[in-house]
Amino acid sequence: MDRSTYLKLVDECLARVAKFCEPFDPDELDFALTDGVITLEFADRDRFVLNRQAAADQMWLAAGARAWHYNWDATRRRWVCDRDGHDLLTKVGEVVSEKLGRTVAV
Repeated sequence: MDRSTYLKLVDECLARVAKFCEPFDPDELDFALTDGVITLEFADRDRFVLNRQAAADQMWLAAGARAWHYNWDATRRRWVCDRDGHDLLTKVGEVVSEKLGRTVAV
């Protein structure tokens, strides 16, 4: 994939996660989006990070002690895990749901 396509796809993904975070009370879930990285911060100060990894053309998600790497799947038009093929946005919803103790979806 060429660099401009990769960066466009990354920016779209990060914008979607930011839009997902906007309705939350900042005392429950706050976020910061800067230069290819979105950081989700929870009331207990735990942080989850989703960021671009341009050298690998991937997106990386770190949530607690867990981490996943995602490649763009042009057929599915999604970022998918390089280990088991799950969808990145689904995983964001899962880890945030687990952290908040209620179901949320991206």
